[in-house]
Amino acid sequence: MALTIIVGLLILVLAAVPVAAVLGILSFVLDHISMGGSLTPALAEIYWDKSKEFILVAVPMFILLGEIMLRAGIAQRMYGAVIQWISWLPGGLMHANIGSCTIFAASSGSSVATAATVGTVAYPEIEARGYNERLFLGSLAAGGTIGILVPPSINLIIYGLLTDTSVPELYLAGIIPGIVLSSLFMLAIFVACIYRPAWGGTKVETTWAQRIKCLPDLLPPILLFMAVVGSIYGGIASVTEAAAVGVLGAIFVAWFRNSYSWNLLQVALAGTMSTVGTIIWLILGAVAFVGIYNLIGGADFMRSLFSGLGLPAIGIVFVMMGILVILGTFMEWIAIA
Repeated sequence: MALTIIVGLLILVLAAVPVAAVLGILSFVLDHISMGGSLTPALAEIYWDKSKEFILVAVPMFILLGEIMLRAGIAQRMYGAVIQWISWLPGGLMHANIGSCTIFAASSGSSVATAATVGTVAYPEIEARGYNERLFLGSLAAGGTIGILVPPSINLIIYGLLTDTSVPELYLAGIIPGIVLSSLFMLAIFVACIYRPAWGGTKVETTWAQRIKCLPDLLPPILLFMAVVGSIYGGIASVTEAAAVGVLGAIFVAWFRNSYSWNLLQVALAGTMSTVGTIIWLILGAVAFVGIYNLIGGADFMRSLFSGLGLPAIGIVFVMMGILVILGTFMEWIAIA
């Protein structure tokens, strides 16, 4: 069964089928192979049980939070401030990319919004300052993934929904790995630019006066993070309510900076709905796959498979990571070929 899933996954992905459709197709195929199609009618009940979860409301709220920060110019000001503080390191703006992605992800919770926002501002600097394009774009791509771990992560909300895991506990577990991951990315850039100084481009000239002057531009994302995550762990608000607090906070910051307008809100809402539409289809595909997979005993099969290895928990984690690395490398090789 595991081999069937992997082969089917590779074929559909290589055929450029969207991930949401891949999960849905695999769920129907598994049902027909294992149970003759008898479980497909149960999907309606599975969909209903998951779609009525109140925590799902937090997904569009966090995306809207990121959209408002982007449209109001809060993200751009934050990026400019981060540049002043850490661009002196070998690698210059690439460190600012990682730092800005970490701060923005801690405010918006969206990996896509993080990469798109920072990338929009940073991309023109590649040619302007003579950076190595592949390394610079790699810093943007890598920085965007930090949003998966750093709370308030939308990915962790979806994971918690699919696995019936506490989202606040997932947030608590993601803070330190997110910081470690961003630090390792910056270390990799540092080593690469020490080894090849030409990859680091020209340095940004700054002074302590400029650094102090731009500090207020760092406050809004930090305050929003404290309001969202602090209200959750302070027992003041649920994850969904904290997301609403974040949106109201972003609107207030935009209004305070004289950048709020009805047109801004309309554009932010349009961008939010476009992203939410994609995410909802992904959730439905994942719900179908997980539901069918569990009903045919897939979870029990994987549990017995890994427990039969006789490895400790950390060993199983490394085995799973190795499988992902091998599959990822194979897919990249296929894409390049």
